[in-house]
Amino acid sequence: MKKTVLETIGLTKRFGNVTSLNSIDMQVDRGEWVSIMGPSGSGKTTLLNILSCLDTPTEGRYILDGVDTSTLTERQRVVVRREKIGLIFQQFHLVPYLTALENVMLAQYYHSMIDKSDAVEVLERVQLGHRIDHLPSQLSGGEQQRVCIARALINQPAIILADEPTGNLDEANEEIILNIFKELHNEGRSIILVTHNPELADFSDRVIRLHHGRIEREMHVRETSCT
Repeated sequence: MKKTVLETIGLTKRFGNVTSLNSIDMQVDRGEWVSIMGPSGSGKTTLLNILSCLDTPTEGRYILDGVDTSTLTERQRVVVRREKIGLIFQQFHLVPYLTALENVMLAQYYHSMIDKSDAVEVLERVQLGHRIDHLPSQLSGGEQQRVCIARALINQPAIILADEPTGNLDEANEEIILNIFKELHNEGRSIILVTHNPELADFSDRVIRLHHGRIEREMHVRETSCT
């Protein structure tokens, strides 16, 4: 029996007179890889910001790993974000004066569990064991994105949220990142991926297409066996 890790009910977000999201109902099962697609202005970024607890809905509910985030204070949402969500950004957001290892350990610090060996292990997993002492400026774009993935994984999150993780990468680095996501999915990780790249979305279990703040359609790419 599949278990729901994430659910939204009537999720709506307004900015003044503009409705960015209009009554979004969606569920993501544990171990499922869902890709969110749609044209610019369709509400993808707004939805991801709410799912990552960086923003709150105007109306509706958002339940993550059994926690109704709609009832939480800002401080409580910060805790949920640190403990349950692994965030991967298109723009990396690495601390420039910290090494790759220190950037990953910083995520541990906010989680109050610092373990250097774990940080080294997760960097080795993304093929950066030989670059742990390098600053972001000494890493290529693909390597920086892999540091972001390591940082997202270090605290064993309930779900991984990724915003255009290959958007700034060349074809070779895109393939490396894709292979990492495929490995994570095969391990039963829950993934929500915002992407414009249909080839990337083809590896997901399901595609949700947004248009003008609504779910225009959903398409099952393949069935997930994770429970």
